[in-house]
Amino acid sequence: MLWQFSGDAPIYSQLIEQIKVGIVSGVFPPGERLPSVRDLATEAGVNPNTMQRALTELERDGLVYSQRTAGRFVTEDKAMIETAKRALAERHITAFLDAMTRLGYQREEVINMLRQEITEGGNGDVSLAV
Repeated sequence: MLWQFSGDAPIYSQLIEQIKVGIVSGVFPPGERLPSVRDLATEAGVNPNTMQRALTELERDGLVYSQRTAGRFVTEDKAMIETAKRALAERHITAFLDAMTRLGYQREEVINMLRQEITEGGNGDVSLAV
């Protein structure tokens, strides 16, 4: 997993976000055992306490769970994973629309730009019916 951090948010919250993305995108499939806190911290280049804090928060959210001597695992609850995926998508969409509004675009202009980008970009996997 490629870890990227910015200076605009606490590292632990960025870890939570990136691990969630890993879970919803299948990098960490449902039921899979996660690497140890120490291994994840080393891979991400962060303090193990910071990684522990992020994983504890993900446990509270129900996306991961601990088994006493076996480690942490990704939830097998696919509905919960789908809910997390939707929440992440909605946050990205809101941030995108806010940025476009700050640039002076109206929603209809944004929709037209998206349609044009999808059409010209050759990405036939995405359809935009608005």
